[in-house]
This record gives sequence, structure tokens and C-alpha cells, in this order.
Amino acid sequence: MTTRPITTDDNGAPAPSDEFSQSVGANGPLLLQDHYLIQKMAHFNRERVPERVVHAKGGGAYGVLQITEDVSQFTKAGLFQKGQETPLLLRFSTVAGELGSADSARDPRGFALKFYTDQGNYDIVGNNTPIFFIRDPQKFSDFIHTQKRRPDNHLHDHNAQWDFWTQSPESAHQVSFLMTDRGTPATWRNMHGFGSHTFLWYNAAGEKFWVKYHFKTEQGIKNFTDAEAAAAQVADPDLHIRDLHDAINRGDHPSWTVNVQIMPFEDAADYRFNPFDLTKVWPHADYPEITIGRFTLNRNPANYFAEIEQAAFEPSAFVPGIGPSPDKMLQGRLFSYPDAHRYRIGANYLQLPVNQPQSPVHSYNFDGPMTFRQPSGPHYAPNSFGGPAADPSLYEGEHYALTGEIVRSAYRLHAEDDDFGQARALWENVLSETDRAHMVSNVVGHASKPEVTSDMKQRIVEYWTNVHKDLGASVAKGLGVTA
Repeated sequence: MTTRPITTDDNGAPAPSDEFSQSVGANGPLLLQDHYLIQKMAHFNRERVPERVVHAKGGGAYGVLQITEDVSQFTKAGLFQKGQETPLLLRFSTVAGELGSADSARDPRGFALKFYTDQGNYDIVGNNTPIFFIRDPQKFSDFIHTQKRRPDNHLHDHNAQWDFWTQSPESAHQVSFLMTDRGTPATWRNMHGFGSHTFLWYNAAGEKFWVKYHFKTEQGIKNFTDAEAAAAQVADPDLHIRDLHDAINRGDHPSWTVNVQIMPFEDAADYRFNPFDLTKVWPHADYPEITIGRFTLNRNPANYFAEIEQAAFEPSAFVPGIGPSPDKMLQGRLFSYPDAHRYRIGANYLQLPVNQPQSPVHSYNFDGPMTFRQPSGPHYAPNSFGGPAADPSLYEGEHYALTGEIVRSAYRLHAEDDDFGQARALWENVLSETDRAHMVSNVVGHASKPEVTSDMKQRIVEYWTNVHKDLGASVAKGLGVTA
């Protein structure tokens, strides 16, 4: 048996963990002192020039959010008050595809929203699925590496993808979504969007709630079969970009209903699933969706590079009334996204017109490449000369108590937490017979590439058998493997 080398950081020191970030207790926020996590994320953000490392291929449009219901009992955020209208930018994308890749490839779709509010920009950076493949950012760059080209032969490798997935059982829920026809949407206009993470809402009285965002297409769901998606890749690799642009040009403005799930703050501690686990959903029977408004896309960008390629979305862009949760993936993205923009676009990316807030900016940051906004008064704080001053009262309500030792650990399991249960519920309760047949076909097709080894195919069958014995048996039959 070959002895495996020990993972090290880039300085050659032994790495503390391949899977877990350092947090305050098993369920608490992550720590900036976790230098290995920071090194992995910072290096990952600098692996490609100049396109995005992930979500490279995409398109988008401008629109407006209209809030029709009163949710002031849950949040004091101005953009979510009844009657409020807020301009927005929405960028759609594929996750793994390169800048010249086909729009209709099997892949999750990015669904990134920038709201230009009167208290600064608020960004929701989600996907067209309510979940993700992993729950700890320590594994994120490794996961994306499996989706990208190998460093030795510069080819994509399905064997690497299944190697990662079968050794990361938390991926089963998302991979199940990916292998249905939801993995190949027919257009961006015909798919749902999700904030995916859990976020904190707090109202004017300081009462706290946990929230999940759902954006439901009003055009109806429409997906490609695997064969239709493959044909579309050949016929028009830019199908989704073209479809959105042409629809808006002809006045067919797509729209989405904005729904939220609200969980009382205290419910999270003992809820049957970990409510901060990005691989899980909150069952609607426990926390039903509440409609709060809708948004419409009504204007195409005038210049793709300036307004879409340079658009920068970051989950850390909050406004008063909204904050982060202890979701470990969200905590990692709070650092990773703005750091990627500083590298890819430049330190002053927020001064570009597409990213610039429409509310006044009074910052003590200055200089750096391509800056054109400089402080006109004192350039430091605190000062005695009338410079801007923070108002902590605006964020009263976002704080909550935490206790726990500093550890590297998986989440503490809640009563019904497991990696396959929600994927099994998707198979048993959500998918139609046609959906199930297509899912099996899609899995078999994906796992039948020449590079996928016979041993890996056996592991793939075991993976899907853990989701459901019928699913495993069908995949085994398709792959010619004994279940």
C-alpha cells in the first residue's frame, strides 16, 4: 500500500485539515485567523486571468424590484418595505464553464442580484438551486478543480468529478438536482433562482429572524432533455444570452415572484435539520414560502464588458436590517468574493458605474489603481474636522451571543441530519416517472465517459444506492455494474 503524502500549505507546513474550517464551536462563525483557509481561498481567486474563476460565462439585464406586502415585522431593510421600488441588475451564468463555453451545458446556473438601494448596494449571490455540493469552504477550491481542466492534459475529467462526489456524500442532494433536467434549463427566463444560503433579518425593534430567498419564474419552468441540450450546444452556444437579450428587446420582459421563508431566531438551535447547512432545504411544511413582491427585467446593458463582465457581486454587501448567518459556506464567501473582484477588476471596482452605489459614498479609502473618487475632507477617522462618522445604531439588532471552543469540525448534527435523506425525498416525492428516467439516463451518460474507471463506476452505484435502492439499481444496470 502506497503511503500518501501529508497535505501542506504553500509554505510547506502540514495543513491542519482538508475538509473543515476553523470556527467558534461546531456551528459558529469562521475565524479570520484560519490562515490555511484564507491562503486556499486567496490563491483560488487568483488562478485565472482575466475571466472569473467560476461563473465565467454569463449574461444579464437591468430591472426593478417591487415590494407588495408588509414584512416590516421581520426586517427594517428599506428595499423590502411595502411599496418600495428598487432598481437592480441580475446576472445569470454557468458555474464551471469557461468564457467561451456553451450556455446549455449541464451545470448549475448562477443567479446574482444587485439592488441599488438608498442605503447602498445589497447583493444576493445565489444559484438556480436552493442547495450546493458542499457545506464547508475548505473544500470549495478542490471541488471547482474537479470541474475544470486537468493540469497535465488540459482536459475535463468526469472521473475526478465522481471521485470527489462519492467521497463527499453531502453532495448527493445537489448532484441529484444537477442530474435531473433542472441541470439543463432551456432559458434563463424559465428557471427559478434562490439565495440558497440562510440570512439574518432583524426589525426596527431588534427582533431577529432567519430567512431564505426564493425567486419563482413567472414564465414557467422549461428544461432541455440531455439530447436537446447537446443539440443546443452545437446549434447555438450562446443560446441563453441571445434569448434574454432578444426577449427584452421585443418587450417580452421576464419577471419573477419574490418569496421568502421565515424562521424565528430561536427555532434554529433545535430544528430537525441544521438550518445553516447549504446542502439542506427547509421543508415548506415547516416554513411555508411567503410572497413579498416581484421583480422584472426590462433593460439590456449597452456594453457587455462594462456592465456584465465587470459587474461585481458579493454576499458581503449588506444593508441595515440584513446580516449573515453562521452558514460556513456563506462565511467563506464573505471574504472570497470581494477579494476576487479586487484581483480580477482592481482595488476600486466599486467605482465602476455598474457597481457604484446610487446612494452617496463617504469612505476613507482612497488612491489605488484607476481611482477617481477621492475624499474631499479629512482622509482619516476619527477626526476633528467634520468628516463622516459611522452610526452603529443603524445595525442594532444584528448581534447575537455565541459560545464555543475554537475547533475544526463538521457541523453538530441535528435530529434528522444526514446526507442522503433530502435527496431521497426529491427522488420519492418530487420527481415524476419521466424525471426519474431522465435522471438515470443523465447519470449513466455522465459516468460513461472513457476516463471513468470500473472501480469508480462501482462507487457511483453505491453513491446512488445510498440515495435510493431503485435509483442505484437503475444506474448499475445502465453502467453494466453489479449493484
